Amino acid sequence: QVQLVESGGGLVQAGDSLRLSCAASGRTFTTYAVAWFRQAPGKEREFVAGISWNGGSTYYEDSVKGRFTISKDNAKNMAYLQMNSLKPEDTAVYYCAAQRWAATVTTMTQDYGQWGQGTQVTVSS
Repeated sequence: QVQLVESGGGLVQAGDSLRLSCAASGRTFTTYAVAWFRQAPGKEREFVAGISWNGGSTYYEDSVKGRFTISKDNAKNMAYLQMNSLKPEDTAVYYCAAQRWAATVTTMTQDYGQWGQGTQVTVSS
C-alpha cells in the first residue's frame, strides 16, 4: 500500500487560487488512481475530483467543473488539485485518496483504500 500526505491548503480570498499536493511513498503512484475528497464541518465527506491510474480519464463533481483540475505525475509520485476561482462554499478539509488499478474514476469513499491526513482550505468572502 501507499502512504499519502497532502499539503498546500491555506486561507485565501474568494476568487483566488490554490494548488494542493499529494505526495505518495511506499509504492509508486503508477498503478493507483487518485481522487480528492473534501469534508466541511457537520457534513459528510464528498467526492471532488478523480483521475484514473493511467491518467486517461478524469471526473469532477458538478460544482467544481471548469474551476478545478486534477493531475498526476507518476515520475514524481505526486498528484495535484489546482483550484481556481475559489468560493466560500469550497471551504473544507481536503483529502487525497488512492485506488489501485482503477481504469475509470469512481466516487465512493469505500472504493479507496489509502487516505491522507487532510489539508484545510478556507475561502473568505
